[in-house]
Amino acid sequence: MVLLSYKWLLLFLLGFNHPFYVSVTEINHNAQEATLEVSCKIFADDLEEILKKNYGKPVDLGASQQKAQHDALITGYVSKNLSMIADGKPVQLNYVGYEKEKESVFCYFEVRDVTAFKKLDLRNSLLQDLNTQQINIMHVIVKGSRKSYKLDYPKNTASFIF
Repeated sequence: MVLLSYKWLLLFLLGFNHPFYVSVTEINHNAQEATLEVSCKIFADDLEEILKKNYGKPVDLGASQQKAQHDALITGYVSKNLSMIADGKPVQLNYVGYEKEKESVFCYFEVRDVTAFKKLDLRNSLLQDLNTQQINIMHVIVKGSRKSYKLDYPKNTASFIF
């Protein structure tokens, strides 16, 4: 009887995709290249679901034959939901690509011509239009100094001063 109960509990728990909704965005200032290197780590099923919701097409990020289409969808979605202002000047995210690793997707961007800055203002509303339990964690690294901030829905802005 106890074994049967554990089986049902295990089946019940496996029925959920994941118990929390989180993304991690890391921004690294590369002073030598005068760039901001941006990576966003997102649960693949959440990203596929929000892309489908926003663009009306089913998305399978593991399907390599649709990579060009995926690139366009990811660029559009992230550009609408992640923006930066360095020392009062908006900066342009340039899409580099994405890679799927198990249950996560890493999306890569670059901002060019950022020699130095004292303040970086960020707006990050990734996946907040999918789930009100969304948490977006952000890390900014400048000259080896790492600062982090956690955005709980509905908060979507943060400032980093270096």
